[in-house]
Amino acid sequence: MKDMSYYLRRVLFVVAFVLAALAVLERVINLFGYTLIREYYTPWRLLEFAAIGLLFLISLQLREINVTLTTKANKDKP
Repeated sequence: MKDMSYYLRRVLFVVAFVLAALAVLERVINLFGYTLIREYYTPWRLLEFAAIGLLFLISLQLREINVTLTTKANKDKP
């Protein structure tokens, strides 16, 4: 389970930054009058998806820290 959580965090991190980069690229391309992803998603919506992914990533990371600290505290008890 620990390995799956590790890979899930890595994938979420990469996907969030790809979405953010795509949003910035789409906005720059829109300034010239073209579009990359048509009218399916606006750049703002892509940034929202990236932020949601990063928020979920932060919660997974905090859970991992909590589990690690809890198990370490239980081992230190006499």
